[in-house]
Amino acid sequence: MSSAATPWGKDIATEIIGGVPFRMYKDRPRRVEGLLEFAGRWGARPHIIQGERVLTFEELHQGAVAKARRLADLGIRRGDRIFILGWNSPEWVLNFWACLLAGAVPVLANAWWSEVEVGNGLASLQPAMTLADERCAARVPAHARQGPWGIDMTQRQAGDAAADAQGELSEEETALIIFTSGTSGQPKAVVLSHRALLARLQMTLHITRKLPHQIDETLRDVTLITGPLFHVGGMQTLMRAVVVGDTLVLTQGRYDPAEVLATIERNKVKRWNAVPTMVTRLLDHPDVSRRDLSSLKSISIGGAPVHAELMQRIRTQLPSVNPRIPTGYGLTENGGQATAAAGSEAIEELGSAGKPLPCVEIRFLPHPDLPDGEILLRSPTQMSGFFGLEESPIDEDGWLHTGDLGKLDDKGNLWITGRSKDMIIRGGENIAPAAIERALLNIPGVTEAVVFGVPHRDLGEEVMAVVVTDAELAPQQLQDQLRGQIASFAVPSRWRLQREPLPTNHTGKVDKAAISAQVRAELQSES
Repeated sequence: MSSAATPWGKDIATEIIGGVPFRMYKDRPRRVEGLLEFAGRWGARPHIIQGERVLTFEELHQGAVAKARRLADLGIRRGDRIFILGWNSPEWVLNFWACLLAGAVPVLANAWWSEVEVGNGLASLQPAMTLADERCAARVPAHARQGPWGIDMTQRQAGDAAADAQGELSEEETALIIFTSGTSGQPKAVVLSHRALLARLQMTLHITRKLPHQIDETLRDVTLITGPLFHVGGMQTLMRAVVVGDTLVLTQGRYDPAEVLATIERNKVKRWNAVPTMVTRLLDHPDVSRRDLSSLKSISIGGAPVHAELMQRIRTQLPSVNPRIPTGYGLTENGGQATAAAGSEAIEELGSAGKPLPCVEIRFLPHPDLPDGEILLRSPTQMSGFFGLEESPIDEDGWLHTGDLGKLDDKGNLWITGRSKDMIIRGGENIAPAAIERALLNIPGVTEAVVFGVPHRDLGEEVMAVVVTDAELAPQQLQDQLRGQIASFAVPSRWRLQREPLPTNHTGKVDKAAISAQVRAELQSES
């Protein structure tokens, strides 16, 4: 049964998969490519806008079917892996859906990768073909087989593009391979099944009352995408938009607040998915008061803590925006999202990651030498494993060991208190940087903060804070305000205060690893 015709229910039951009990929707779609059938519901409505380019839902379906046939003609068969290497564009979207329609597995390569990293990814995944845009094609090794990036909309379309696939199509088959960020060590290829992707989609549609039978077809959202589609969050946004009929507006190239402001005004953007740093830099831009941003009603912020001052700035500088900004917690290995906080929860429990999604189970693994337990997750959204690796953070009972530390409050909200590998050990005391960062961000005048350990001759490590402030603050003032909020031994003893924004990585998040490495190198040269 197709995804468009399948009942999307709310009832949940426990199902055993590979000997592991999972909470699952009784009525659910089974194949990701089936979502494309919803394009017929939206017809000539714009789906992708980038600059002056517009791709309608009708053209999305037509182009994806045409490209799927082209891939079949080039010898692509069910289960073949296809590297997609490119920046956000209508062609990227079309190629993604075409791979699925052809029965292939899209492998979402990171467009920021160097030539060496691209080569490593190809060597480990051994794809049947690589589809690369003009900017990325030069980084593909000469020996790798490249297919056409563009789409010929006149390609023959008779019949079902995936008609060559034989046998029953299982929801447990691999739908997508996507890479972890690789901030510590080499990126790993996360294998996600059709079940994993669709379970997360159904949960988010359920809690937002956007299941297919609940949608008002006369309404549509225009959503701005400033993050890369090749990350798991971008993927879910893409899938959701096809089901609910949203228009997605893509920016071009590296994040530029001036371009974002102009794009919101020109396209009457209603929603924006961003990380806190992006929002802060938009609010800092001199054009923010000169642009008509009244269409913007919602900002969905994730990837880093949201501090109180940022919330207040949004209320003041973007008065049309609902300040009830949803936040959540998840990781690629879990399909991207495990919890969500929205509505009044996002205000009342500022700093929490919200409550578990309907099919998600959470428990904590105690560590004798750590203040809080490690967060374990179990849900149908989790990965099948890392491609080509036997190692897995998922145990035999189906629990994903996240490496993050946390706790639940009495209302069932999850609080992230640190990362086991990021712990600072000062004189035998374990200190969670996340708790200090959260306390710093609640101090007026502090707009960004990162905390990490630096070597100390007697204590082993001491606490270092790099803080961005827009006020006249001194380390002593910050220390005074932190005392009573956090343990005395956790108050930073080394400080760096600055006005310049912190550097970010390719996802737009503050690059804590780079900041820590630079500071450590400077301290070592001074000693």
